[in-house]
Amino acid sequence: MILDQLIGFFSSDMGIDLGTANTLVLVKDKGIIINEPSVVAVQRERYGGKQKILAVGHAAKEMVGKTPSGIDAIRPMRDGVIADFDMTEKMIRYFIEKTHKRKSFLRPRIIISVPYGLTQVERKAVKESALSAGAREVFLIEEPMAAAIGANLPITESRGSLVVDIGGGTTEIGVVSLGGLVISKSIRVAGDKMDISIVNYIKEKYNLLIGERTGEDIKINIGSAVPLERELSITVKGRDQMTGLLSRIELTSEDVREAMREPLKEIADALKAVLEVMPPDLAADIVENGIVLTGGGALIRGLDKYLSDIVKLPVSIADEPLLAVARGTGKALEKVEVLQQITNED
Repeated sequence: MILDQLIGFFSSDMGIDLGTANTLVLVKDKGIIINEPSVVAVQRERYGGKQKILAVGHAAKEMVGKTPSGIDAIRPMRDGVIADFDMTEKMIRYFIEKTHKRKSFLRPRIIISVPYGLTQVERKAVKESALSAGAREVFLIEEPMAAAIGANLPITESRGSLVVDIGGGTTEIGVVSLGGLVISKSIRVAGDKMDISIVNYIKEKYNLLIGERTGEDIKINIGSAVPLERELSITVKGRDQMTGLLSRIELTSEDVREAMREPLKEIADALKAVLEVMPPDLAADIVENGIVLTGGGALIRGLDKYLSDIVKLPVSIADEPLLAVARGTGKALEKVEVLQQITNED
């Protein structure tokens, strides 16, 4: 125990929000120091040789959809789970080394947020990736719990709090009370599905082919869940699938709202499903306290009003919702006993 405490004192314990779209790294007592896309660019070696890592994070994302033959820009996380074990390990190792700047000889203790309902096989894959990348000890925490902690909800009190974390690959819904998750639901409908819906909508309505990265840019720039007082517009460039020539169109926030209608409805339906099985006493707490949104999806214009109108409850957006899960992992690192309790680790 004393040795563990000494090691913990000299090592930089880390919290990682290992997201489908972005990875955030928080170092104990230093805060969030890395916020980069979960993308790895690799060069394929000829004749079966090893892949060479060219870039990770922001630099790799710049290559998405633009790589020449022999170079791949890979997103190793899909729908909140590891799709490429080897690339995930390399990505985690890169972030650990970047965090430590290669100066620390002590391996860090790491807590990683994962979607609720991950299978034991998937949980093991996440832990082994981090251990192989250089972690001394790895804890896993469900994203709804991490989001609730990061949003400063009263998780240890005997009153219910409801958080909806909308990330890139999954939407996590959790009811927290007395330091545990009472009800949780995870659906693989979130930011990525919205991007794909926008790509498909533009293809079907305007015969214009665009990439998912452009779909994400459109969502961020003019996406909305409810009508706006002043509707927004953006010029979108792509390839006309009828003529094969490069073309451009003017897209409005009304278009994007229609494009995202189905994934937004699925998120609302999942929230309603959780509310329908809520114990009466907890339901009373949620009526009083409302629902808190976290994650990148919380930044979609009017999403709080959209959900509030459907479930007839107050919905608010957490401060800096993109950082909530990462901050939750950081707060969980502060006390090992609490960490072991909320992660169910021995």
